[in-house]
Amino acid sequence: MVKKLHIALSTEDIAASVADYSARLGCRPELVVEGIYALWRTDQLNLSIRRADGVPPGQLRHLGWEDDAAKAFTAEVDVNGITWERFAAHHQADEINQIWPETNYRVESGAEE
Repeated sequence: MVKKLHIALSTEDIAASVADYSARLGCRPELVVEGIYALWRTDQLNLSIRRADGVPPGQLRHLGWEDDAAKAFTAEVDVNGITWERFAAHHQADEINQIWPETNYRVESGAEE
């Protein structure tokens, strides 16, 4: 079973952030919604960046786990007030397609069972 740390950050400049994080991670994002959102899914990490109303650029939006064993998308808040999500990759794809249906995002073949 695959369990990856999920980090969601707020940004103001998607293009600059994509260039920066792509260099840091050594790969391009799996998905980019121009000017709004980007998602990287590596073997160890699920990283998303987003222009988010109410969350200043450079701030943590939430943490979580991409977990193949997750039966549903869940979220809870820890003792420090940080939201932790738990989801399977297809749950995240469903959420992306609900927000941005034009992406028709699908999880890469082999990424899930």
